[in-house]
Amino acid sequence: MPQPAATDARRATAIHEGWAYSPAELPAGSSWDEIAAAGEQVVLPHTWNAIDGQAGGEYRRGRSTYARVIEADESDVETWVEFAGVNSSAEVYLDGRLLTTHDGGYSTFRVNLTDGLADGSGTLVVIVDNAKNERVYPQQADFTFYGGIYREVRQITVGREHFDLADNGGPGLIVIAHLDGDRAEVALSAAVVTTSGGSATGVRFAVDGEATVTVPLVDGEANATLSIEHVRRWHGLRDPHLYTARAEILAGDAVLDEVELRFGCREFEVDPQRGFLLNGEEYPLRGVSRHQDFEGVGNAITEEVKQQDLALVLELGATTVRLAHYQHDQRFYDLCDEAGLVVWAEIPQITVFLPGATENARDQLTELIVQNRHHASIISWGLSNEITLAGSGEDVIAAHRELNDLAHELDPTRLTAMANLFLLETDHPLVGLPDVMSYNLYFGWYVGDVADNDTWLDDFHAAYPEIAIGLAEYGADANAQFQSAAPEKGDYTEGYQASYHEHMVGMIEARPWLWATHVWNLADFGSAGRDEGGVAGRNQKGLVSFDRSLKKDAFYVYKAAWSSEPFVHVAGRRRAERAEDVTEVIVYSNQERVVLSVDGVEVGAIEGRRTFRFRVPLTGEHEITARSGDLADTIVLRRVDEVPAASVMPTTSIANWFDEAELPSPVGYFSVRDSLGDIKQSEDGARVISKVLEAVSTSRGEVGHGVEIPPAMQAIVDRMSVEKLIKQAGGVSIEHVAALNAQLNLIAK
Repeated sequence: MPQPAATDARRATAIHEGWAYSPAELPAGSSWDEIAAAGEQVVLPHTWNAIDGQAGGEYRRGRSTYARVIEADESDVETWVEFAGVNSSAEVYLDGRLLTTHDGGYSTFRVNLTDGLADGSGTLVVIVDNAKNERVYPQQADFTFYGGIYREVRQITVGREHFDLADNGGPGLIVIAHLDGDRAEVALSAAVVTTSGGSATGVRFAVDGEATVTVPLVDGEANATLSIEHVRRWHGLRDPHLYTARAEILAGDAVLDEVELRFGCREFEVDPQRGFLLNGEEYPLRGVSRHQDFEGVGNAITEEVKQQDLALVLELGATTVRLAHYQHDQRFYDLCDEAGLVVWAEIPQITVFLPGATENARDQLTELIVQNRHHASIISWGLSNEITLAGSGEDVIAAHRELNDLAHELDPTRLTAMANLFLLETDHPLVGLPDVMSYNLYFGWYVGDVADNDTWLDDFHAAYPEIAIGLAEYGADANAQFQSAAPEKGDYTEGYQASYHEHMVGMIEARPWLWATHVWNLADFGSAGRDEGGVAGRNQKGLVSFDRSLKKDAFYVYKAAWSSEPFVHVAGRRRAERAEDVTEVIVYSNQERVVLSVDGVEVGAIEGRRTFRFRVPLTGEHEITARSGDLADTIVLRRVDEVPAASVMPTTSIANWFDEAELPSPVGYFSVRDSLGDIKQSEDGARVISKVLEAVSTSRGEVGHGVEIPPAMQAIVDRMSVEKLIKQAGGVSIEHVAALNAQLNLIAK
């Protein structure tokens, strides 16, 4: 949470050392020594799934025990402990007595220890549970649910009269700015905990450098409005100006407690034809989504990782970041405020609707908004992501109406948003329920061809011109180990991912009415249910690697489109050994002219935009240099007779086999080279195809279970040949393909 200003009464101290951890659930009244003896001493932040949560397959989900001895600062104060993130449920005990429970692994919550510390100290025991259940989101999603106390923990000492610490983990101060030309009216409100016979007389509100007012307390609340006469607007990357608001509880001239928040003054809207507008100006939201985990660390990341992620987003030249699929660390929202990145924030109501978790979704949305509504960067509250995978009945619609109303009640100044599964029909009631929505489209990776994105979006925009549409997710997996002279969908090569994004960035540029677009994803991330693309336990759609050390070529596709920082980048450096006599050298740059040299000799110059392609003969080892003015980038290529086997994904053997095999295609009978739609016209063919679809449906991790394909999407799938579907999905043996073809050869057209 934002750091409060220091006063004599309020102190906040990080308590990250001195914790005992046991991977088992121990009795709540256990001593620190007993818990340490059953496990180990740890330093927070900590997760027990840093390794197994990224290894693929099952990982430990269950209950574990943490403990720490807490010392009270002094007698006539209150002692609280603030947890910034405990995944996913927590029971907090002091000397064996239950103080609170919390369900939801991504939001801040606090617990008051005061009464239990009458003797000056006590043993705090936290039972943490990330086991499967039906009442706490998320339970089924394409990311790992790391267990642990994985964010910061602070001990907070306040006087008996203080700003409310129990309001859904909020900061104790609400700041809402209303703009009217050059003037801003800033409404401030605060809830104050008072005591019988207390000395609090009022609250002094201030906006630093602008105005100050003192108001009386009325029934434990204080409200005021301050004016900024010549407001400086928060305007994204161009000018992310922030003001500081402060509230002080007064007893005469003495300050009993103090909190402060930074906020920004800005206006925004979404127009179905013009896209996103910031302070009345068209401001295209083009950016990435982010997950919070890191290789070998899980979700217990450091400040360095947060700063590194911010730097990567800014290097791309992105204007927006979708912080998916849950509430992120308060610190990262602060960083986005400071940098000028527009943020889509959301709760982890994802993939499959849980009737038993509707109240939990409301709680998590409440916490997200109460804790973050001061952030200038946030413009939308995401209600859910791909929630209709297993169905979208009236209960789903009703729950979303309630969430939508709740969001507007808690914060009428921001938009509500949804990220819709690309299988959701465009005329479904959920499409128009929130203020804005975006689709997660994966044409060109999971289904169809990359150009189908263009057609789908154009058709939607033509049919529903009054509805603003965006792209909440789109992407393709790439393992940078895998390279190809002829990359194609489903081969997991770095080259296919780059060519896919080349198309997408051009497609997006041609459609300014897309209100926001977010690449999936900034970095590779842990997804225990996956085992594909040569790596288990990982989604590899990132523009950078899981450890952030490698920027894939697709990263530079976007840097060339969005960034104003001059650069040239020669792609394909990890395909250093090539078997072709003449190879293609691709250069990405935001410059208008690129010159290519081979072994110091200029071989060509191209004027263009973003992508520059050269044909280069290979005879041995060559130094390839791209230049634009003083900018230069160099790679080394070698001509070989055969490319290394390690550079080809093992599962692509089936694709190669398709190219080489002479599969029978008797005249008048079906084969794997026929389309699904044609084969399904036959009753016998439909039976065979249903088995094929069942075989490939589990190839994308646990989120593939229970998918319902609507008619519009089925029409796209039906245009695909069985051969193409199997190539794309992988995981089907050559023997099974041959047997399937033989079955189809018996069915007459």
